[in-house]
Amino acid sequence: MTRYPALETVVATLGGRRVLRVQVSTLAQLSALVLRGLPLQSLRRVSAHYPAAERARVERLIAPRTTLLRRERSGVLSPEESERLERMARVTALAEHVLESQAEAQQFLTSPHPLLDGRAPIDLAVSDLGARRVEDVLWRLEFSLPV
Repeated sequence: MTRYPALETVVATLGGRRVLRVQVSTLAQLSALVLRGLPLQSLRRVSAHYPAAERARVERLIAPRTTLLRRERSGVLSPEESERLERMARVTALAEHVLESQAEAQQFLTSPHPLLDGRAPIDLAVSDLGARRVEDVLWRLEFSLPV
């Protein structure tokens, strides 16, 4: 059931060519970019999809505040942080697609959900299995399947 949302949408959520500094048109290219480390600016772009009150929370899910301060010098996230950010961008893009509204997606992603053990989807989205669970709920909503 888990599918990758449109690559273009995920790349746009990460800041597109302007922030990524390269054209990304395949999953292999995105994977290579993640392994090298995404630009710190991509984190700012993804967190901008959330209400101001939640942006610090989103950033803390990717890396602790002190780590992000150190990343300011290099401007690049580690591969592990980049993987978490890519998952967050993918789940964010999928929620916005399925719910057809950034505001509705924000509400869904930041609120506890009964099918996710009462946890907010963004809290789960940073791990591979957690992101799969969130994506499963979203795809079931998209295709009007029982959730």
